[in-house]
Amino acid sequence: MKKQSQILNSFFIFLLLFSTACSSIPKNTADSCSIFSERYFWYKHVKKTEKKWGTPVHLQLAFIKMESDFDWLAKPKRLKLFKVIPYKRPSSSFGYSQAVKGTWEQYKKENNKPLATRARFKDSVDFIGWYTNKTSQILKISNKDVFRQYIAYHEGWGNYKNYKNNNKIILIAKKVEKQSSKYKSQLSKCQKVLSTNKYILF
Repeated sequence: MKKQSQILNSFFIFLLLFSTACSSIPKNTADSCSIFSERYFWYKHVKKTEKKWGTPVHLQLAFIKMESDFDWLAKPKRLKLFKVIPYKRPSSSFGYSQAVKGTWEQYKKENNKPLATRARFKDSVDFIGWYTNKTSQILKISNKDVFRQYIAYHEGWGNYKNYKNNNKIILIAKKVEKQSSKYKSQLSKCQKVLSTNKYILF
């Protein structure tokens, strides 16, 4: 009985350490090769999303970099009353992709994923793939057009048409586009190694 208890305790400790390792933020979130050297299963997930939805890996990473900087528990900062008293958050955005509740529920329903969570990287990149694919269908924007895809992602499909009057979102989208180009360049140097990694099972 004592031995069984020790085995059970060891299992829970392993599970805790594993989940902590999987959800901690990579050391260098500005370098795609560094990210995947720490999180090789993440490479499996982004490649699966690319194959499924046609959304490039570098776009997926750039969106997450801007939205949460790879923090699985990221939330918008609370508003403050009288600049001092903490108040409610400006939106329900959460997790890697910063998806809002309503859109996340739509994603789960359309893809038959009732257990998908915004705090899981695998689900978050699949969500980005789904969203950019719908943007392609609704707004006729290529899923390789990082600049316009990000604007639609941030502003929503309905508000996209007004983006030219919003200098702030234009500047942010340009920043995302620049980061995406960096990720793409970095990946060209390590993608061959990542694709042949024995741990990556497609």
